[in-house]
Amino acid sequence: MCLLLAILLLLSGLDVSTVTAAVGPATGFKPADDILIDCGSKSSSKTPDGRVFKSDQETVQYIEAKDDIQVSAPPSDKVASPIYLTARIFREEATYKFHLTRPGWHWVRLHFLAFTNDKFDLQQATFSVMTEKYVLLHNFKISNNNNDSQAVLQKEYLVNITDAQFSLRFRPMKGSAAFINAIEVVSAPDELISDSGTALFPVNGFSGLSDYAYQSVYRVNVGGPLIVPQNDTLGRTWIPDKEFLKEENMAKDVKTTPSAIKYPPGVTPLIAPQTVYATAAEMADSHTIAPNFNVSWNFLSNPSFNYLIRLHFCDIVSKSLNDLYFNVYINGKIAISGLDLSTVAGDLATPYYKDIVVNATLMTPELQVQIGPMGEDTGSQNAILNGVEVLKMSNSVNSLDGEFGVDGRTTGMGKHGMVATAGFVMMFGAFIGLGAMVYRWKKRPQDWQKRNSFSSWLLPIHAGDTTFMTSKGGSQKSNFYNSTMGLGRYFSLSELQEATKNFEASQIIGVGGFGNVYIATLDDGTKVAVKRGNPQSEQGITEFETEIQMLSKLRHRHLVSLIGYCDENSEMILVYEFMSNGPFRDHLYGKNLAPLTWKQRLEICIGSARGLHYLHTGTAQGIIHRDVKSTNILLDDALVAKVADFGLSKDVAFGQNHVSTAVKGSFGYLDPEYFRRQQLTDKSDVYSFGVVLLEALCARPAINPQLPREQVNLAEWAMQWKRKGLLEKIIDPHLAGTINPESMKKFAEAAEKCLEDYGVDRPTMGDVLWNLEYALQLQEAFTQGKAEETEIDKPVTPGSVLPTATTPITPSATTNAEASVPVVSKVEETDGSVHSQTVDEHSGTAMFTQFANLNGR
Repeated sequence: MCLLLAILLLLSGLDVSTVTAAVGPATGFKPADDILIDCGSKSSSKTPDGRVFKSDQETVQYIEAKDDIQVSAPPSDKVASPIYLTARIFREEATYKFHLTRPGWHWVRLHFLAFTNDKFDLQQATFSVMTEKYVLLHNFKISNNNNDSQAVLQKEYLVNITDAQFSLRFRPMKGSAAFINAIEVVSAPDELISDSGTALFPVNGFSGLSDYAYQSVYRVNVGGPLIVPQNDTLGRTWIPDKEFLKEENMAKDVKTTPSAIKYPPGVTPLIAPQTVYATAAEMADSHTIAPNFNVSWNFLSNPSFNYLIRLHFCDIVSKSLNDLYFNVYINGKIAISGLDLSTVAGDLATPYYKDIVVNATLMTPELQVQIGPMGEDTGSQNAILNGVEVLKMSNSVNSLDGEFGVDGRTTGMGKHGMVATAGFVMMFGAFIGLGAMVYRWKKRPQDWQKRNSFSSWLLPIHAGDTTFMTSKGGSQKSNFYNSTMGLGRYFSLSELQEATKNFEASQIIGVGGFGNVYIATLDDGTKVAVKRGNPQSEQGITEFETEIQMLSKLRHRHLVSLIGYCDENSEMILVYEFMSNGPFRDHLYGKNLAPLTWKQRLEICIGSARGLHYLHTGTAQGIIHRDVKSTNILLDDALVAKVADFGLSKDVAFGQNHVSTAVKGSFGYLDPEYFRRQQLTDKSDVYSFGVVLLEALCARPAINPQLPREQVNLAEWAMQWKRKGLLEKIIDPHLAGTINPESMKKFAEAAEKCLEDYGVDRPTMGDVLWNLEYALQLQEAFTQGKAEETEIDKPVTPGSVLPTATTPITPSATTNAEASVPVVSKVEETDGSVHSQTVDEHSGTAMFTQFANLNGR
């Protein structure tokens, strides 16, 4: 479809010289393999570009087919090339086998024209085409792939063939037929596709490009005319960019003479001819001092596939070096920041190209390429683009069309298949559970109506035949632990009434949507936090059950521990470890507590990140907290952070990456994508945690309606200052002068990434954790350096000892107590996860073995 315009123009009979720029003779690449077949033809055919396609009779050694159906159409002014006037039809599977002179990259081009004939309606032909390894077409039907089913269609592929034999199989769908007008198998130069490129997001090197097959979807000469095969260095077609340009008035075509283009070492004319680099589109004159807009090109695409985007640049607009700097965007992401063609190309009018891999997760039905100015005082406010190539990459089952591989494997095995399997298992489990409930109903005790506990006999929340867990002797003190269910201790109501002084108001230490939180002392002297559900709470029994179920299977140093629960007399009470320093928020604002140092805040954020990272990755299914905020991060007596309050948490079903659910959470922390789509992901927690990071830095609420409108939302307000490069203007005044600028910069970058609008652009909690630990190392090094400067500046007095030079310390040469510099090592949590930890006696990260406590919402 993408190359249709080029083929139509080529075959329309127009004078090529009127639509192409003059170029010199093609660079001398002679393909080792140059197999051209005019299928269904009785004699060889010569195309307008001078190539000769052999007839069926001349290429009979290549084909294995049970059919010998050849059809032809009369010559037509609408079809200039004779290869489209004949075709071969297959009602059963047929195979073309080619013995190659030299393995390596090859063009495979398939030509189609569904002309009318008396053998079969070619417009209804449905078939697949595949090689030994790759699916090129799956259930292909020309009327579904071409707006004009009477027009010619070319499918072009680039395949790295490693064997001496290469085959093309045509497999018609049952009751249908396959057809082909012409086939090309032509060697391509090895340097056409290198093995490495750049991933779009996160920006990283991408290796292994030679392991994929590619379909040429678009090949565009930006700012220039059509380039036909005879004027290209490899017989390719380059089409003009006007049909893809979003706003033509924003772009201006520029050109120079092709002879002015000078290829640098390492860039061959085989990549693209001089004609491509001799024309370009630049930003149009906006009649402003500082133009600030992007020029955009949109291309239809299939979001199920990865794409390789090759961008061609050549500075033909600058008058001098180092005067052009601009940004390049793909699908709204920065693909190249501050592109300086003078540096990367080495000179003006010198070609440069960049290969960028766009993951399917970043694809939409429309691929967008944009160029725009840097927005800084860095020379001319301009941006250029000379050419674009869009190549679809083969997927995980080596298909370029659909989700089925040659061997029948499907990409859905990891998605749809798993979902179906999980659904079956869940349905089967539901039947088993229903049967068990029916059985328990029939076996219910005679006095069941007198029992008030919802879980006393029907729901298997805890073991035993009664709710009160008392012995026949009548003891009201329970020391029962449900070890089989892992639900912790079951408390009787009387125990908790005694421990909380009958839920006296003076014992309340927190209030939330679920109910009140009381401090309590058990009979053995242990202090605990008791969370008592409010019978009128909307959250009610569902949240109560969720929290028990979640915390019963979670054990981590940075998650609050559930000690036990009580459901006697329809009560909903949860008992947690007591966190003496309360919520993180109270130490930031609102309670007039001593301000935390920057190092303490970093350590608390790191501890919280470790807890959330364990939630997301430490269990087989993964758990999304759904209510991350500063009041749900609790601190113990050593200010060790623990994530709390799991009443809204959700399991992620195996094989899925989101949960479709009604929006719940706290305003100011809600993931905007979750709010829009009602699809909850672990990246929703990442967004909320980004707001917590800003609270830690700025010491103000996530939402404060009393402030001016532009300051109400902390995330929006802080990011405005971050983009201005002035975030230090709004930080907590208590931190002024104590923060290392690089530490704050790394911390702010982590927060900014967390707050991206789309989940796919946000980092994982593991990535956030790494950045926070790095910010802590920078701060500790800064603090240590200041301490050493102070020591050196002290006057030397009799009997004092001069400081000695610091010797580099390695983990094997010293204990932690001796370490004066942070050392990164691998530390394994008790839950089995492995993470980087700074081993420094003075670093709070060395103490991150505990997490904090709970608070009601």
